[in-house]
Amino acid sequence: MAEKTKAPTADENVAVIGLGRFGGQVAESLIRLGHEVLGIDEDPKLVQQWSDRLTHVVQADSTDEEVLRQVGLTEFGRAVVGIGTDIEASVLTVLALTEIGVREIWAKAISAKHGKILRAVGAHHVIYPEATMGERVAHLITSRMLDFIELDDDFAIAKTRAPRDAGGRTLAEVGLRTKYGVTVVGVKTHGADFEYATPETIVPHGAVLIVAGTTEQVQRFAAAT
Repeated sequence: MAEKTKAPTADENVAVIGLGRFGGQVAESLIRLGHEVLGIDEDPKLVQQWSDRLTHVVQADSTDEEVLRQVGLTEFGRAVVGIGTDIEASVLTVLALTEIGVREIWAKAISAKHGKILRAVGAHHVIYPEATMGERVAHLITSRMLDFIELDDDFAIAKTRAPRDAGGRTLAEVGLRTKYGVTVVGVKTHGADFEYATPETIVPHGAVLIVAGTTEQVQRFAAAT
């Protein structure tokens, strides 16, 4: 069993169904965060691969409501369905989880239509990992941003180098919000701790800024740095 960082409460138990690339990564990250994780997959090789890394791993048909009850899914408040390529199995698994009363269901989708079906049968959160990563990489390739995350409602957070003329001046003096509409969330320099930004924060030369705003504002600011 993998080492945990803290003792989890019962409500922190998470079931991860489908231990391929996406589901396996989610499961491993949850373990590192201190959660109890039940992994489920039909592939005996994947079950064997994860048997000593997760809290519990079982080989089972996740589309069968009764099977999910037998392996204890009713004791889990949250479940992640990482099945992607087999759309029928993905949808039937979400439906089965809904039927047994899992409170919060996260499901991977490979297309907009797939995601729409998942929501229709009970998924509370639909994830599009390929599309999200593809868009993120495209933003990084075509801009000077060091990192980029786009959230809902056209809101984005980016890591980008501070403008050259900002070095040694306070954020209030630089006036990035007035010029670009972005809010500076924090400042980071090599070898130093992350610093939450205030109007009085002095921007060191060569610093990296964490900025937030609409996607257009963030892109415009990154292009100007």
